[in-house]
Amino acid sequence: MLTVKDLEEFENYMRSGELETDFKDGCENDRYYLLELLEKFMDVAELADETATKVIFRGQIGLLAGAGAAPEGEKSNGKNIF
Repeated sequence: MLTVKDLEEFENYMRSGELETDFKDGCENDRYYLLELLEKFMDVAELADETATKVIFRGQIGLLAGAGAAPEGEKSNGKNIF
C-alpha cells in the first residue's frame, strides 16, 4: 500500500522539475515509463476523487433525505439538489 510519504516524494519529484529533466535526458524506454507512470497516476487520482465522494457522501444520504431528497432507492421529484 502507498503511504502519504510515497505520494509526497512523487509530488516533490514532479514539482522539483526532476521528472521533466529525467524525461528530457532519458532514453526512449525511460520516457515511455515516465509517461505511463503519469497516465496511471492521473487515472488513480480520478478514481480517488470518485471514491472520496462516495465515502464522504455515503453517510450523508440519510441527512439529505431529511432535507427533502428522496430516500435511497426511491424516485425524487426530478429536482437535483447538487
